[in-house]
Amino acid sequence: MNNNFSWTHINFSDPEGVRVVEAEPGIDEVIENALLDENSRPRALVTPEGTLLILRGVNLNTGADVEDMISIRVWARPHRVISTARRHLRSVETMKAQADSGKGTSSGGEFLCQLIQRLGDYMGETVEKIEAKLEDAENQVAETGAIARNSPFSVIRRQCARIRRHLGPQREALVQLLRTPGELLGAEEIATIHEEANRLSLILEDLDLVRERAMVSQEEFLGIVAHEQNTRMLVLSIIAAIFLPLSFLTGLMGMNVAGLPGTENVYAFAILVVLMVLLAGGILLLFRLWKWF
Repeated sequence: MNNNFSWTHINFSDPEGVRVVEAEPGIDEVIENALLDENSRPRALVTPEGTLLILRGVNLNTGADVEDMISIRVWARPHRVISTARRHLRSVETMKAQADSGKGTSSGGEFLCQLIQRLGDYMGETVEKIEAKLEDAENQVAETGAIARNSPFSVIRRQCARIRRHLGPQREALVQLLRTPGELLGAEEIATIHEEANRLSLILEDLDLVRERAMVSQEEFLGIVAHEQNTRMLVLSIIAAIFLPLSFLTGLMGMNVAGLPGTENVYAFAILVVLMVLLAGGILLLFRLWKWF
């Protein structure tokens, strides 16, 4: 950071981090509680003392679900920013690396703009990956065997719903920040945040489209599965219908009682076999005429 601007990022689940927030001058109890609250919703609050901005970013940590979004709270003034989070956030790590290399921000307004841009960049990349995953699944929708083992459509719809749950309020927070920018944001920062709000709207529209496409593809997939099951059941029903009368004949002729016809005729078995073949063929022909298959 330069001599006129400083930024402190803390883990609010760490007792030492809590003490840093409590010792920060110019933070009242309401802002302090917002910075340290376990459960937060994206929002913006502009006061004469500074600007509180709570946002969410996609979870890009190893082994984590991207839709398990990470909250970051920021208390910004022109020459001082303090941010809090409980988990590692890729956007914050990137900004830390820039600050360490001497390419960090020089004001609170610039810091907010860069953070919003970083969050939007990673969010856009994540949505693009979800779209690519959906396209792969759509191309394989006819291959029910491959999809049935690990159907991606429900996963995609769940991801979109959980991400959208936080991005809707996040867009509202940016709009609120634009309505009451205070002294923190200049004309250039306002223009940047306005563009980021528009990009967030586009991301929300993409999420809605992906969710609708996943729903349509899932319905198509279920329809194909149902059709295949019906086809198999038809084949089994035809087989059962053919062998039902044949089973009746074999059961009838297999009774060990006196008086059965053909017991003294050496050609009786051959005649019965031919009769059963003709009966099976007649049933198949009848089903064909009825267009059952």
